[in-house]
Amino acid sequence: MSDTATTMGTTEATQPAASAPMAAPSFHIAFCVDNHYFRAMAATIASIIANNPGQHFTFHVLAFEVSDSHRERLQRFESMYQVSTELHLLDLASFAQFSHFLGHSHYSLSIFTRLMIPSVLQGRTDRVLYLDADILCVGKLDEMIAMDIADDIAVVVPDAPVTTQRRVEALKLPHAEYFNSGVILINLQKWNDNEITAQVLDTLLNSQQHLRFADQDALNIVLNGRARYISPRWNYLYDLIHDLNVNKTALRPVGKAVFIHFAGAVKPWTDWSGHDARHLFRKYLLLSPWADVPLDQEPKNTKELRMHSRFLFRQGKPLQSLKWYLRYLRKRTAK
Repeated sequence: MSDTATTMGTTEATQPAASAPMAAPSFHIAFCVDNHYFRAMAATIASIIANNPGQHFTFHVLAFEVSDSHRERLQRFESMYQVSTELHLLDLASFAQFSHFLGHSHYSLSIFTRLMIPSVLQGRTDRVLYLDADILCVGKLDEMIAMDIADDIAVVVPDAPVTTQRRVEALKLPHAEYFNSGVILINLQKWNDNEITAQVLDTLLNSQQHLRFADQDALNIVLNGRARYISPRWNYLYDLIHDLNVNKTALRPVGKAVFIHFAGAVKPWTDWSGHDARHLFRKYLLLSPWADVPLDQEPKNTKELRMHSRFLFRQGKPLQSLKWYLRYLRKRTAK
C-alpha cells in the first residue's frame, strides 16, 4: 500500500563515531487519531518520554487530515525532547488494495486506520507498539523494548475477565482468550507475511457473528491462538465511571501498571468529572506542546450530559443534577 506521509525531523538516531558505543535503536510507537484526539495523544507521548529517560522514541501518527496547529505542535516535540515524530497522512488511494473489502462497507474508514499500520511502516522498522490515545504511561518500557518477539505475530494484553468470558462465548472462540486492542506490539514482517490485515477486514465485512466491538472483535477472531499474551500491567484498564458511580474521586491503586488505559466513556481530560485522574492527565499535558490547551470544562454530548447529571445526584446535589439533566433533554431533542 502506498501512503502519503509527511515526515517530521529525523527518523533514526545519528550513527555514532566508530570509537563510540553503539546507540540503542529507536523504539517505534504508533497512534491513529483525528484532530479531536491530538491533545489526548500529546499527554500519552509526554508520559512515555517522562518515565523513560535516555530511551529514544519515534512516534508515528496516522491520520486522514491534520490541522496546521496540530502539525506544528507535533513537530515541536522534537525540539523539546530527543525524540522523532512522523506524520503519515492517509488518503483513499492508500486503501486501494483493500477496495474489494471496503466497497460495500457500512463501517467508517477511520475504523480501518489501525489496520494500516503494518503496511505503512513496513521497511521502516521491524516492530511497532500501537497505543490508543486514552492511555497514560506511569512506568518504564525497558522490559517491552527488550522483549524478543521474533516468533510472534503480535503481543497483546488480556481484556477484563468478565469481558473475556463474554466475548469468548459470543464469538465462539476456540481458545478461551480475548485481548483489548488498545495496546498491541506488532511484528511487522510476520503480520504482513500472514496477511493479518486482509483477514481482519474480511472478518469485519463478512462475519455472520455480531461484532459488538468491531475491529477489536475481528482482531481477536483472526489472532485467536496466534497472539502472545503478557501481563495486564501493560494495559491496565481503568473505568472512571466505576469510581464516579459510587462518588469516589481518588485514583485507585494500580499496582505495577506501566500503561493505565482509561477505556471507559469518561476520560481523564474531563475537568467536569472532578476525578483525580484529571490531575494526572494535566501533569503530562503540561509537559507537551499542547500545554496551553485546557481540559474539557463541561460535558460535550448527550452521553456526557446524562452521566454528569447522574454523578451529581450521587454526590447529593439534586438541583445541579436536575439542571444538567434538563440540558441533556434539550440537546437530545434538538438532534
